[in-house]
Amino acid sequence: MAYGDDITEGIPYVLSNPAGSTAYIPTGPAYEVAFAGLPFFLANSDEQPYRRVTAQYRKQQIDQTREPGEQTLTGWWVRSQSSFHLGAGIKYFEPIQEESLRFQYTESKGMDIWTRGQATLLNTTASFYAGAAAAQLIGVNDGTDDCIIFTDGTALKKQATSAGSPTTIAQAGTASTIFSLTTDGSNYYFINGTKVHRGLVGVTPVDSEIYDAPSTTRATIRYVKQRLILAKGNILYELNANASASTVLPTPLYTHPNGQWVWSSIAEGPQAIYVSGYDPNGTSSSVFKISLNTVTANSLGFPTLETPTVIIDMPNGERINDFDVYLGVYAVLATSAGFRVGIANATGDIQYGPLLFKDAACTAIAFRDSFAYISTLVDSEAGLVRVDLSTTVIANDLYFPWAWDLIASGAGTTATQVAFFGNSDRAAFATGNTIYAESTTSLVASGYLRTGFIRYNTLETKIYKLLQPRINTSNGGLSIESIDSTDTAYNIGTFSQGTSVPEINVSYPNSSQEYLGFKFTMTRSSTDVSKGPLFTGYQLKSLPAVPRQRLIQYPIFCYDHESDKFGNEIGYEGSAYERMSQLETIENVGDTIRVQDMRTGESYLGIIEEMDFMNKTPEDKRFSGFGGTLLVTIRTI
Repeated sequence: MAYGDDITEGIPYVLSNPAGSTAYIPTGPAYEVAFAGLPFFLANSDEQPYRRVTAQYRKQQIDQTREPGEQTLTGWWVRSQSSFHLGAGIKYFEPIQEESLRFQYTESKGMDIWTRGQATLLNTTASFYAGAAAAQLIGVNDGTDDCIIFTDGTALKKQATSAGSPTTIAQAGTASTIFSLTTDGSNYYFINGTKVHRGLVGVTPVDSEIYDAPSTTRATIRYVKQRLILAKGNILYELNANASASTVLPTPLYTHPNGQWVWSSIAEGPQAIYVSGYDPNGTSSSVFKISLNTVTANSLGFPTLETPTVIIDMPNGERINDFDVYLGVYAVLATSAGFRVGIANATGDIQYGPLLFKDAACTAIAFRDSFAYISTLVDSEAGLVRVDLSTTVIANDLYFPWAWDLIASGAGTTATQVAFFGNSDRAAFATGNTIYAESTTSLVASGYLRTGFIRYNTLETKIYKLLQPRINTSNGGLSIESIDSTDTAYNIGTFSQGTSVPEINVSYPNSSQEYLGFKFTMTRSSTDVSKGPLFTGYQLKSLPAVPRQRLIQYPIFCYDHESDKFGNEIGYEGSAYERMSQLETIENVGDTIRVQDMRTGESYLGIIEEMDFMNKTPEDKRFSGFGGTLLVTIRTI
């Protein structure tokens, strides 16, 4: 029998640790290392040492973004933001996913973010009326001053910008509630429980009753497309705005088949008049379009109105509280679930978008410049949300920028009405029985802006190290909080008015995080309430906190015949090639393997990164001479 064919030399290894087993169980020879259950003796030497090296975990990337430094990851991982004009509503600040996210954030309160490149404090508000419920607010100019006209139960009142308190301009009659109010710019119109009134909005108003409207319990009246449209109960009427006293209501334009139907708003577009409403006892809510018949004219010489047709049906349970169209294009829906923005096409049909604001019900709408202002509940306080209709967050999408706006601090009920003082930009809104007006001289005492969570587009944990706010504190102070994944806030810096704000340590939370957000709270000047700090952005520096991988190099013997440290001989002719082939097969699979170092007791999962076999023994007589040193490099995982 030839040397090497002895069954006592080959079988014990094969039977006890077959190729592919996950771990090696010592059964005889004192092996020192094993890979996927294949044992070997170490061959450490000066020329081929056992080595452990930290694997590279970061790589340099060419910066091709519009913000320099954001993608160069050989040093700090950097994230910065220098404008917030695309509004609130995001959770994660990941500009690499969508370009618009560079200019968005999670939420703000008391902050004007609409000027590109800066954020400042908004004006505060103060009440100018508290009494009976304010059913409606409209803005007018009476020829002398910019004013707000509003209802006071049974009376009509006017608040001028320059006046100290409201004045009464009309009475609806004893115990006769005013349900709705509108204006054509020169005249006001309102409906109470028995009459439709008209009067001049001038300095000396003159009121008259132009229509009989007996037994009115709910109504909406609007002046649209040079017409006076009345919704009384579930019936729509077209009225003559110049009617004489006590005219009988005309033939109905349309009667909704649901006797309990509530008409909530009347609006106009270039091609149609729109009316919205809802079933108070059900889940349905719709917008109707009343098209103009340009072939025939009514008694006033205007195109006749077609029968209303439904163009929008809301999702079940979502009720339209107000609906309006701006500049003939943008349709805004204030609903029981929040608000939506839509686009009107050339025929007057409307495609509406998703709910943009879902924090609370929205109730009324007013427009100024390129913005829609919507009354709602802002962070548990009555206030407004502002929507920028001049741009979309994503091109060709119906997602428009929005942010919380004016608030009535301490008023814990939803704002129900909104309007502007005449031709000015000064807003007013009502909540319950109180009306608030925007201050012309004073900023809010403090406001905050909370960023989206920053995670550098990776789920690996990071160490958030340094934060550099960009702020001018000449007219106010700043405090900064970090916010972790559980919404726990940690104060990491407070700076008083007039102090410089350096790059600060993100000292809390004091462990690595998958993502982190920041809240910047600004306070107005302590010496001039009309001034506040100027916030222009921030820069964050972080480091990856991923566990380091290591490259471990094992020099091992791979000969046909070997012996352990006790002199026990193993092997047979051809075993070196077979063992090397088995290891190469495992390497080719590319899967993780169990690596065991019997010297230290270390056992871990790794991947074969590289194998380097060196054969220096020549063929001799009956021996092949195949055998040598095998360098196996493992990457830990």
